[in-house]
Amino acid sequence: MCVVLLRSWGASRNDTNVRDPATIPALVRPRAHPCGQPAHPPPATWQHGRVTSATHSTLFPQVPDSADAVLAGLDPEQREVATALHGPVCVLAGAGTGKTRAITHRIAYGVRAGILQPASVLAVTFTNRAAGEMRGRLRQLGASGVQARTFHSAALRQLQFFWPKAVGGSLPRIVDRKIKLVADAAAACRIRLDRNELRDLTSEIEWSKVTQTVPADYAAAAAKSGRDIPRDPAEIAQIYAAYEDLKRDRAVIDFEDVLLLAVGILQDRHDIAEQVRAQYQHFVVDEYQDVSPLQQRLLELWLGERDSLCVVGDASQTIYSFTGATPDHLLNFRTRHPGATVVKLVRDYRSTPQVVHLANGLLSQARGRAADHRLELISQREPGPDPLYTEYADEPAEAEGAARRIRALLADGTPASEIAVLFRTNSQSEIYEQALADAGIPYQLRGAERFFERTEVREAGAALRGAARFGNNDALLDDVVDLPSQVRAVLSTKGWTTQPPAGSGAARDRWESLAALVRLAEDFARATPQATLADLVAELDERANAQHAPTVEGVTLASLHAAKGLEWDAVFLVGLAEGMMPITYAKTDEQIEEERRLLYVGVTRARVHLSLSWALSRSPGGRPGRRPSRFLDGLRPGSGAGAAGRAAAGGPGGIERGSAPEGAVAAVGTRRRTSRAPARCRVCGRTLTDAGEMKLMRCEDCPSDMDEGLYERLREWRSAQAKQLGQPAYCVFTDKTLIAIAEAVPDDEGELARIPGVGVRKFHRFGAEVLAICAGQEGVRGADGE
Repeated sequence: MCVVLLRSWGASRNDTNVRDPATIPALVRPRAHPCGQPAHPPPATWQHGRVTSATHSTLFPQVPDSADAVLAGLDPEQREVATALHGPVCVLAGAGTGKTRAITHRIAYGVRAGILQPASVLAVTFTNRAAGEMRGRLRQLGASGVQARTFHSAALRQLQFFWPKAVGGSLPRIVDRKIKLVADAAAACRIRLDRNELRDLTSEIEWSKVTQTVPADYAAAAAKSGRDIPRDPAEIAQIYAAYEDLKRDRAVIDFEDVLLLAVGILQDRHDIAEQVRAQYQHFVVDEYQDVSPLQQRLLELWLGERDSLCVVGDASQTIYSFTGATPDHLLNFRTRHPGATVVKLVRDYRSTPQVVHLANGLLSQARGRAADHRLELISQREPGPDPLYTEYADEPAEAEGAARRIRALLADGTPASEIAVLFRTNSQSEIYEQALADAGIPYQLRGAERFFERTEVREAGAALRGAARFGNNDALLDDVVDLPSQVRAVLSTKGWTTQPPAGSGAARDRWESLAALVRLAEDFARATPQATLADLVAELDERANAQHAPTVEGVTLASLHAAKGLEWDAVFLVGLAEGMMPITYAKTDEQIEEERRLLYVGVTRARVHLSLSWALSRSPGGRPGRRPSRFLDGLRPGSGAGAAGRAAAGGPGGIERGSAPEGAVAAVGTRRRTSRAPARCRVCGRTLTDAGEMKLMRCEDCPSDMDEGLYERLREWRSAQAKQLGQPAYCVFTDKTLIAIAEAVPDDEGELARIPGVGVRKFHRFGAEVLAICAGQEGVRGADGE
């Protein structure tokens, strides 16, 4: 797909428009000397942004004075990562375990020790914020010159340089929003789409491209992946094809094309691929569990035949599979690189033991391949308060309750910027915005307009730049000496005051932005006492280039997806009711497990205070028909054992299996005759009436924790039994009973006898063989030994 796309652009181009090699930017410039040193310093515009790290520690720390000093303060596992500089390295890093610290110290140690040349290292991650943070930490560690970028940023810079040579002419314009093109493509196909369908079709096209699926293969690929597609697959494929034609006709490319075209060039032009590989010798990939097939292919082309690769990830934080991300590359790393060094980081420095215990318990119920590789976190912090679980009558009451607790935290000294309210969907934010505004609590919406793009911030930057240039002639600065006072004086002309305006709204938002600049100036002055206003302006410019914004003093409102990679002292996880967590359209086991991982990400954002809440109805006076999320069963007080979860290896948080309902077989050969309580789903708690569901002890659409291998072995055994007896297979055991057995995996006669559908007669006839199969014994054939 990549080469086809590339050649469709290059059919009428030639290779005459080639830049002078001296202008090759740092991202692709080959080294000029055998010793590995670049012939000339790379242009400043191609270097890292030299920004300060967005950490919970000192904003402006001292640079270590030696390579050994870089290693100071690392724990044994982090030190192992930092000193493993050769060959493939895989770092399995749990939430809060210092993965960014480990990999940035690894790069810095290699550079400071002279083992790695800065210009030969490329570190890639997934967001501009994460790349900016990595660049900031590397600068603090004295590792200037290392490239830290997103996959798209790195690929785009290579495209911009090599396009004239590989295709000819200038790189096509990148469309800002593809939804208009999708709408035009649908119109060309004479298919009417509403706004929601347009959004869904756009997502399908994006998924197709990152999985390298062409329009002709879309229907088969979507079916194979089990995607819940919004329209007939043939129609989606038709619109997708029309969309690609429109882009070519209008000479534009989209965000995904940046990666596709970069892959196409590297695959098609071996001379260019070798030029890139001559520049980069060492690669570091953060958040490797989120790599898509297309990004993995680009990484492989960057690497060539070499293995100088360090990847970092956590399969339990895979929450973007709907975009094509997959943890398979992380989980298969040892298979692809048998000699790899694998380091597990499990010391959690972020969260209290109480928060960590809940996080471990949440994952102990998980199923699937990612769950099999989960990490048992060990808190390194002092104990804190237990997580709070609160049930509310309705959603407005839940929002008001969160606002009251936030006010109490603020009164106790927790900064507003260290508090977050996290929800499943963005549509839930409005009621919390209103509740916080009514309580007079400032807030900021995560994912809103970027800080340095705000009008008031641009105006403030221009004012500070003017004051730095002409300050000696500015009467405003005559009576102020220190840097913070100068900044306050300048920003007072733009609306900053010592006290914030009352209430919320645009005026309060503007003041909060200016106040964040004042606080940054104060931190900067404390770290560098001799700094001038011009130095501060330079720092602001570097931060703007890297989109590394200072902290705005307000409570953060964000979706769980947007909260990935962030942390706060206090986190409120709201709306944790069935239908919202897991979301109602999560149907398959894989989708349910991703919802569980999403909640796990939310839990692990909290350092000290964690509040989990849900509402019984949407609005006041509504029918209280909701119930708490199934993911909290066995974790919140009074919820019982919950779903049949597995105890996490070597640590707390294990969930015991639910007990059998009264009336089940209590012992071999006997049956209780006492009255029975209503059978309830062991996952969601709903009363069961269907016979098949009662046999499974769960709703048909609730997630299954079935051992699939065991289920297949039981089916094979049943088939042999049925053939031997000359009866239909269901006369041995029904499918539902086999599923129930594969979910329970009974260890002894009592556990098997309690499974509905087994019964006394079948227990005596088949029980020993079924238990042998459950125990994994080979060669079980049947009562007659056939």
